[in-house]
Amino acid sequence: MTAEAAVVEVRKLWSVFQVAGREIVVHKDLDLTIERGELVSLVGGSGSGKTVMLRTILGLEVPARGSVSVLGRPADQLSDQGAASRVGMLFQHGALFSAFSVLDNIAFPLRELRVLPADLIRDAALVKLQMVGLDIVHAYKMPADLSGGMIKRVALARALIMDPPLLLLDEPTAGLDPDSADAFCALIRSLHRELGLTVVMVTHDLDTLFELSTRVAVLADKRMIVHGAPKDVIAFPHPFIHDFFLGERGQRAMELLREYPFAV
Repeated sequence: MTAEAAVVEVRKLWSVFQVAGREIVVHKDLDLTIERGELVSLVGGSGSGKTVMLRTILGLEVPARGSVSVLGRPADQLSDQGAASRVGMLFQHGALFSAFSVLDNIAFPLRELRVLPADLIRDAALVKLQMVGLDIVHAYKMPADLSGGMIKRVALARALIMDPPLLLLDEPTAGLDPDSADAFCALIRSLHRELGLTVVMVTHDLDTLFELSTRVAVLADKRMIVHGAPKDVIAFPHPFIHDFFLGERGQRAMELLREYPFAV
């Protein structure tokens, strides 16, 4: 991997927080490189810092030490105006504005720029609504009127409204029934291919991981202990990896690993 090809470059990252007067180290000398076009899944136990990593890539958390660059720029510079044109973020529960319609939720990042005419913003939001598989008839519904799967799709449309090359997903299929989760995975896979996106995803769901990942990166012991194709990660000797992939819930996923050759 070359620095020129990297969309995300994490070097010697320390993430440190003060909690009740104590210093909590979440990441220590963590390294990770993500190349253009990859779909990388971040996995790890509770408290391993997966969401902290996403927030650091997004520029919402500042490293205590080390560096994080995104598209050739320090990640903490992404929080300025127009950041959504470089990184899109799908939060675990959608994080839609409850007082905004579907259309207004999708259009929000473009409207915040205050540089485009209202009719162009509306048209762009409608295009993204259809891109995620929703009909225009849903544009003026409120979030309270949507199913869980529809909320995820609207949030995804908002994340993509400014055509960012990098998309971050936090538990994208959490809370969805199996059919909705499968449909959402198919949508992500299609958009990844058609838009040439680079995707970084946090997930606990092994079905989602095996269906989508080109690479898996495992957070444990405050660092990235291994990354690679799923079959290589599974073979790495570590207690978390054994429990996560080879425990009872991993048996179905192992069947998927044999079923989806692109994942290996």
